[in-house]
Amino acid sequence: MDRPEGRGEALLPIDMSGARELVGYRSSLDGGGSCSLEIGPQHLNRLGLLHGGFVSMLLDNGCGVAIRNAIGNTDAGAVTVSLSVNFIAGAGSGRVTATGRVTGGGKSLKFAEAELRDETGRLLATGSATFRIIQKR
Repeated sequence: MDRPEGRGEALLPIDMSGARELVGYRSSLDGGGSCSLEIGPQHLNRLGLLHGGFVSMLLDNGCGVAIRNAIGNTDAGAVTVSLSVNFIAGAGSGRVTATGRVTGGGKSLKFAEAELRDETGRLLATGSATFRIIQKR
């Protein structure tokens, strides 16, 4: 696996996307599945806090990594069907990490939850998602 410069986590096959490249998040299999981002000025809203769209993206990705890890195929196709986000606190700098876990589902639909926390462990947001698993032909 590829390793980003100066980082301990590996770039997963599912990380090879235009979104990852543009936003700068990194995923790992820690805790089931996680997605981290070093907050930069390009990630902030007009109040100087991490934009809600990025919060949602991180939670979605944390859930997706956890699902791919749970099914044993980190390169599997999984598409978000629904995502619900609860915003709890804001962060304007530092590293934030969304950690996901699978909560249920069957062969074609999976359910997951994720928490977004800052470097001190402060809870910033929670999310729950439903994913459809795409069987590659």
